[in-house]
Amino acid sequence: MQDGRMVSSAHRALDGFSPATRGWFTGAFSAPTAAQAGAWKAIGEGSDVLVVAPTGSGKTLAAFLAALDQLASTPPPADPRKRCRVLYVSPLKALAVDVERNLRSPLTGIRQESVRLGLPEPEVKVGIRSGDTPAAERRALATRPPDILITTPESLFLMLTSATRDALTGIETVILDEVHAVAGTKRGAHLALTLERLDELLPRPARRIGLSATVRPVDEVARYLSPRRKV
Repeated sequence: MQDGRMVSSAHRALDGFSPATRGWFTGAFSAPTAAQAGAWKAIGEGSDVLVVAPTGSGKTLAAFLAALDQLASTPPPADPRKRCRVLYVSPLKALAVDVERNLRSPLTGIRQESVRLGLPEPEVKVGIRSGDTPAAERRALATRPPDILITTPESLFLMLTSATRDALTGIETVILDEVHAVAGTKRGAHLALTLERLDELLPRPARRIGLSATVRPVDEVARYLSPRRKV
């Protein structure tokens, strides 16, 4: 009986998602992890969120699934420059590439499930902006940004100090990976200022979601992630 209650509770974590996202997830996984269920609840309440969980606990989907669901179930803004609504920032370029690859499966699955349910087929685009991005792609980002932009702290700073910053004016969610690696460092202080500059461009500050496999002390990193709002 206890196992049944646990499974039921885990699946209730999916109640806030659209039918296509819920259908894909339940077909791909037996149940959400504790990290995912906790993160989705906090995100649904409108909070900034710090997800502290070991590798293999589904942190990527814990952070991204609510955003993917919204992008897939709502039309993009009429102004193409405001299409980019989710910003993922990683201190490691290699990690950014991994995340782009890891998003392909849920995006494909949600699209296929939408078609199966007779819903509009979503086209959620993902792009990467780093020091390795060719100049032509960088220029394209300024006028035709993706729905989800994956970048590094340094590339984000460069975007905000160029004409490309107009492509960031639609950002609603910022996901900071490996947040423990930058909190309390000079690089982290620079990133904090960059994120403040980003918020100044927006109608309201972007929600922040931090990811880390380990954080000590948690309170200090939470304050770094969201200095003005409760995490």
